Amino acid sequence: MQRGFVYLGVLWGIVGVSALLLRGLFCLFPYVSELSTYALDQWHGVALAGSLLFLGYAEGYKGFQLKFSPRAAARLAVIWRDPTCARVLFAPLFCMGFFDATPKRKRIAYGLTLMVIALILLVEQLPQPWRGIVDAGVLLGLGWGLCSFWIASIRVFLGSSLPVDPELS
Repeated sequence: MQRGFVYLGVLWGIVGVSALLLRGLFCLFPYVSELSTYALDQWHGVALAGSLLFLGYAEGYKGFQLKFSPRAAARLAVIWRDPTCARVLFAPLFCMGFFDATPKRKRIAYGLTLMVIALILLVEQLPQPWRGIVDAGVLLGLGWGLCSFWIASIRVFLGSSLPVDPELS
């Protein structure tokens, strides 16, 4: 496979995953910024702090920084080392583990996607300021995830050796 095609595949993987996370950030931002127009009482403040702490930790740190981002970056390295037409053309989906992965990884990828969709539909039903409070935590988690994905991707390609995704073996 031509090296230029591989470069495009890796770039497409980074841009595609980043675009999905950025879309979430841009969609949530108006609901979070709308919080400034509400007179929040003590319980709202406690809920906002809880949302930021819980979702920042659970989604941002545990979910993205420790799991998703290193795995997605390692799968970028797989595109680099062992490109196929499907991996290059569908690089964002490959990076997220939707194909060419173990059955367990695919179940997790599809299951998380369905869970996120269900949670989005539920949170959309919340009135303000509660929706903004929940979305503030999600916004923090997604922002953390985007940054950790970029850092993990840079580390993979600036490191001395590219990691091997054990789930492809």
